[in-house]
Amino acid sequence: MAERSEPGNENRLFGFVGALRSAGLIVPLGSELLFVEALGELSDGVLSVYWAGRATLTHDCSSIDLYDSVFSTWWLESSSERITEAEQKPVSIAIDDDDCSSADSADSQDDVEPVLRFSRTETLRSRDFAGLTTEERLEVDRLMESMDLAGARRRSRRRRPSDSLRGRPDLRRTIRESLRTGGEPFRRRSQVRVSVPRRVILLCDISGSMAEYSRSLVRFAHVAVADTSRVEVFTIGTRLTRLTRELTTLDPDDALNRAAAAVPDWDGGTRLGESMQRFNDDWGVRGMARGAIVVILSDGWDRGDTDVLAEQMARLQRVAFRTVWVNPLKASEGYAPLAKGMAAALPFVDDFIEGHSLESLDELGRIVSSLGVRRPMQEMSR
Repeated sequence: MAERSEPGNENRLFGFVGALRSAGLIVPLGSELLFVEALGELSDGVLSVYWAGRATLTHDCSSIDLYDSVFSTWWLESSSERITEAEQKPVSIAIDDDDCSSADSADSQDDVEPVLRFSRTETLRSRDFAGLTTEERLEVDRLMESMDLAGARRRSRRRRPSDSLRGRPDLRRTIRESLRTGGEPFRRRSQVRVSVPRRVILLCDISGSMAEYSRSLVRFAHVAVADTSRVEVFTIGTRLTRLTRELTTLDPDDALNRAAAAVPDWDGGTRLGESMQRFNDDWGVRGMARGAIVVILSDGWDRGDTDVLAEQMARLQRVAFRTVWVNPLKASEGYAPLAKGMAAALPFVDDFIEGHSLESLDELGRIVSSLGVRRPMQEMSR
């Protein structure tokens, strides 16, 4: 195999990243910079480029095949002589229907230009909510129905009967059963603690700056509420509104209509600090957020006092098991948390992730269901 271009050429490197994005792979700016930094620590050669890119530019197993296809097209060629950029074979991107066989499509592409294939479902999972058409949005809503948002499990104070001898002795059951054997406790009974999922609290920003994402995020909240009873949903904007009851209906359209009717400040302004203070005073610190996983879905734009927001985030962090901030703008190229609200809240956040697509919401589900470790207090106070 011959190299298509020198790996050390920065234009070729960034062009390779651009080809990955054109093929449908999500490559944030941070991953691109990490890719270049990794190459600086490795020796020259195509093999180094391959493994550095695979380690930094791919995000799950499903993206590796797409990465391999683009890498082969960009860096390698089947002939023994180097080809120029003008002589490159064009690469087509084909989107297969999920119910069609990829083998049939591959047969029809023999001896033709190389084709990068991926299913429509995979494409929609990486699409930004803000750029969806009406038809695509309906398909994304259907895909959301299979998503899960169960909190990580914790040991409850309640106990259940068990035949294990390692549990706490259950004297009542042991004595009661000993009556069958003349008062002799031949079988010792015990109790063990049960594990229950932690409560998950979703705080969805429905202000004007989140207009392109709020509907999809509230739709995701409805799926979470319908799937488990240990999910609470609030909207934050110029005020705080509890939406758990409105989202308990199984009909998604009815749930969104009821939510829209219950929220008076939809597409309005943003006062994150005041909304968080209301949540802490009336719900969170009083018990709902204690030991819970709190997820804030917002772009971090705030017209209120950022000192209030920082103070309330610190209060919330002290009682919550884990605090996750989901920002749809984080996926934008060159994004930095410079919005004053986001900058004020970030020191008190355990996980800061994207929230612009189905893939990012899948990542949220994995974080919520995992047993993460809270930040040390000295790190929280920075």
